[in-house]
Amino acid sequence: MMLISIVFVNVQAQTQKDTTTVKRVKLNEVLIHSNPKNNYVHTLVNNQYQKKVIQPKNVADLFSEINGFSLVKRGNYAIDPTFRASLYEQLNVMYDGATKAMHACPNRMDPITTHVIPEEVSKIEVIKGPYTVRYGATFGGIVNMVTEDYQNLEKGFHGKLSSAYETNGNSYVTMLQLKEVTDTYDIIGNVGYRNFNDYEDGNGNEIPSAFKSTDYGVKVGYNITDSQRLQAHWRQSFGRDVKHAALPMDTEFDNSSILSLDYNIQNIGNILTSVTAKGYYSYVDHLMTNANRPNFPMMFASSPVNSTTIGGKLELNLQLDKSLNLFIGTDAMHIAREGNRTRTVKMMNGTMLPMPMVFVDKIWQDAYINDFGVFTESIYSFGKQTFLTTGVRVDFIDADAKDLETDFASRYPITKTSEVNVSGTISLKHKFSRKAILEVAFGRGVRTANMAERFINHFTVGQDSYEYLGNPLLNPEVNNQFEIGFKGSFDVNNNLSLVYETSVYHSIFENYISAVVDPTIPRKFMPMAMPQFTKVFTNIEDASKTGFEVAARLTMLQNYFIKGEMAYVKTNNKDFNESLPLNPPLTVRISAGIEKNKYWVNTQYNIVSTQNNIAQSFGETTTLGYQTIDIKGGFKFLDNLTFGAACLNVFNKAYTNHLNFSYRNQAGFSMAPITEPGRNFTFFLQYKF
Repeated sequence: MMLISIVFVNVQAQTQKDTTTVKRVKLNEVLIHSNPKNNYVHTLVNNQYQKKVIQPKNVADLFSEINGFSLVKRGNYAIDPTFRASLYEQLNVMYDGATKAMHACPNRMDPITTHVIPEEVSKIEVIKGPYTVRYGATFGGIVNMVTEDYQNLEKGFHGKLSSAYETNGNSYVTMLQLKEVTDTYDIIGNVGYRNFNDYEDGNGNEIPSAFKSTDYGVKVGYNITDSQRLQAHWRQSFGRDVKHAALPMDTEFDNSSILSLDYNIQNIGNILTSVTAKGYYSYVDHLMTNANRPNFPMMFASSPVNSTTIGGKLELNLQLDKSLNLFIGTDAMHIAREGNRTRTVKMMNGTMLPMPMVFVDKIWQDAYINDFGVFTESIYSFGKQTFLTTGVRVDFIDADAKDLETDFASRYPITKTSEVNVSGTISLKHKFSRKAILEVAFGRGVRTANMAERFINHFTVGQDSYEYLGNPLLNPEVNNQFEIGFKGSFDVNNNLSLVYETSVYHSIFENYISAVVDPTIPRKFMPMAMPQFTKVFTNIEDASKTGFEVAARLTMLQNYFIKGEMAYVKTNNKDFNESLPLNPPLTVRISAGIEKNKYWVNTQYNIVSTQNNIAQSFGETTTLGYQTIDIKGGFKFLDNLTFGAACLNVFNKAYTNHLNFSYRNQAGFSMAPITEPGRNFTFFLQYKF
């Protein structure tokens, strides 16, 4: 957790400076505002990638240094963020307050973080649990990636050109952004290209991880009046030749298109103060094959799949009293996926076939999930120091698969299901002073089973080599989360100040969804291979998690700093007397440096503990802890030209993270978690005009 009061001051100052000549309407892209009564238990991080001097492979890399976050990696491209041991659909991940793009690949080769270039993200907001009901069904928290806000732009034509290079993998990134801002309209366009090659780990092993991607986006806004604004955002991403070290196939291409429309009207009246509306559409077209894998001479597999996501939201803001702010709204989301796998079998039982045999396996079985939600949330002020937030949400879910495989249909004669899920939250924030805030929160978040958990049919979609079988009769999982947090700052004197933040939380889960080996269901494909049986998605009755985060930053002589962060979470599956799967280890980061307007230098010491809290039934094994050091720095030649350089993993440590998937179908690699890059020198150059 990070203290954000300084960030808010900067944002307010910039907004005031840029809006002296025109009153601009604020679209509901930002969840967390500088008004303290609108703040949930949260964190906010500006995307200062030019100071990190790390070339993010995709947006997920931006989470690597946010306290409480870890990364699930299957290679350089297929990376998912996990927060407090919640991952995948347990996190409500979106762009600009609602927009989503759901992956098409059952192995998550193309998560939402791959469809927007990292340089387009201006900041990342995190609501740390189910503490609001206004942004869709939320189980473990909300992650909102905000693209550049036109309110913070100077009027006129301007832009930036950036380029980056890293030695480990001979990889480079380039991006061009152009902006035109007037009182009436604004246009922001960007185009980026990324070319990453295989990297070497600390032992000198070359890890298959290369990929190329080309992205572009255009955002157009029109101020209809001083109180009304209409905005459209169109973006496309094209991934090519993507190697996945820890997945059975590689990506030939991954094309995505995302369109969003926003409308906002403010200052309507004394009671109804504003109305916001948003709609979005995304389409992902994905092809994966094993053409470059060692089992290609025996079998060629090709899987063209696609995903369609359509959604929208309408929200009314009512000021019923000076002390009572009320939000009422509705939202909807439709997810549909299609695609089959075609296997051309050339060899069987060690013997080449005179004529290859062709099989077609249904991956998604033409499945869909619809979610229609209604919500109300109120914020009541007890004076200027205490704020109470309460909210209730109801989601109406229906799901089905329209083209069932024969064996799946025989096991589940009924696949069409409907649910009514009720979520809620209550939180209290009290300001002891301008520099000390206490937060107490409870949230009940309900998540319906995702499409893989419902309808996958004997595909290896997990961290291990088991085939997984969906279960359309799963109950929705529930997170009852309690949290208490305290944050503040104080000045010892003019040359010494401290900011700090800490929180402790506990979750009681109901019907937690996991996968368990069923010894009555044999393996379907390659039946003589191991493991012999199939994992079936099921509900865990008794599970929980407990954790904490601590962060502090000591600033000396205004420009010198020492900062420390720690995050820990422990999960408990009482049904199996073990941890829940994919529990990140204790992580500590200690950094020190100097930050001035013209230059900055810092050293970061990363400590990750051994992870013994594992889910043996899930196939997890203990992973060793590790320690690495990164050194980063940069300076400005001119006001508009910035240069940065870094040495990452200075001592060339060979290590793997507990959440990394294991090598799969790779020549020369055993079944072990993929290793991280060794020593890497990176360089960054940006020119603004």
